[in-house]
Amino acid sequence: MKQFRVLFKKEWMEAVRDLRWIWMPIVFILIGIMEPITTFYTPQIIEQFGSLPEGTIIEIPLPTAKDVLVSTAGQYNLLGVLVIVLAFMGILAGERKSGTAAMVLVKPVSFKAFVAAKWLHGVLLVWVSFLLGMSMSWYYTDRLFGLVPVSDFFTGSLSFGLWLTFIFTIILFFSSFSPKPGIAAFGALATVIVLTMLSSILPEKFNWSPFALPTYASKFWLAEPTEKQLYVALIITIILIYGLIILSINMFKRKELA
Repeated sequence: MKQFRVLFKKEWMEAVRDLRWIWMPIVFILIGIMEPITTFYTPQIIEQFGSLPEGTIIEIPLPTAKDVLVSTAGQYNLLGVLVIVLAFMGILAGERKSGTAAMVLVKPVSFKAFVAAKWLHGVLLVWVSFLLGMSMSWYYTDRLFGLVPVSDFFTGSLSFGLWLTFIFTIILFFSSFSPKPGIAAFGALATVIVLTMLSSILPEKFNWSPFALPTYASKFWLAEPTEKQLYVALIITIILIYGLIILSINMFKRKELA
């Protein structure tokens, strides 16, 4: 446990030093703010900069507050995932490439504590960034479109946050055996894109999988009834996250000892 605390503190200090605890929450907050603001002011923007004939009236029906939150989540599912991949693609591969891992692990430090500390710190940063961004989106949505109940907001956000945790764990897994951070990023993105496409094409076949979590989160925000498969998806996601962490530890250890 002492090793874990020391390694976690090391991860924290490194993230503070390279400003990840500043720029990543800021990016997520900007994504969260921009969606409700741009949606609300789109008609005025078109009128001002659309080069339309004089007297043209733009009438675009405003979406509901719930639809705006779902749209914001769509941005996080695209831009947010990309930010997470770029921020953490070198979480293990970069340590191995720079030689930092070898210097740390030459001491009596367990591979389990080394990888687990990185995972927990990364998950904490992802959750803080996402919840800050989503909370700001919820605030501006309330001001511009109307209120989404707090209970619906938080249950949807928790489901989507677990999805982002799964994405981050996939990145950790690919980084555990990839020789370069870029390869880890490509592997993680390719896996997420392919399986997300399959989930959207065959939703009834993947409604039990982690890739259905964004859909379930949207149902919470829209106050729609959720399916029983949601609980199956939550359990399977947690099991897969745990399994990927174990695999990451074993793969990283094998690469370091090779």
